[in-house]
Amino acid sequence: MNLDELRTTWEPRLLSVLRIMAALLLIEYGTAKLFGFPEHKFLNEVPAFSLFWFAALFEFIGGTLLLLGLFTGPVAFILSGEMAFAYFIDHAPRSFFPLLNRGDLAVLFSFVFLYLACAGGGAWSLDALSKRGRGA
Repeated sequence: MNLDELRTTWEPRLLSVLRIMAALLLIEYGTAKLFGFPEHKFLNEVPAFSLFWFAALFEFIGGTLLLLGLFTGPVAFILSGEMAFAYFIDHAPRSFFPLLNRGDLAVLFSFVFLYLACAGGGAWSLDALSKRGRGA
């Protein structure tokens, strides 16, 4: 098997791995804010119906849909926007530089989700399974 065949075989699978890992990391933020797990000093004290609480709903529900690869394009687009808002509302006012304002993860999430919004869920997703079921 040459390099092009290897890339063609694994590219959609690794896209799924990227989607799954990003979703698992995002879900962790949602569960910390909503359910207090895992335990985190700041994230476990989010008041109900606050901006952080609504963000947690996006992170938990959107992250779960993303984990399954269901409605990947629109969900990832919404999550990309949520992460951009998180950066500009919470991090950017502290400093221009993401390293200094601790917004580097929000920036990375935003661009990964923007990529997934365009690229789709990959081979291991419910979106791909439903396309196969329709004969696409």
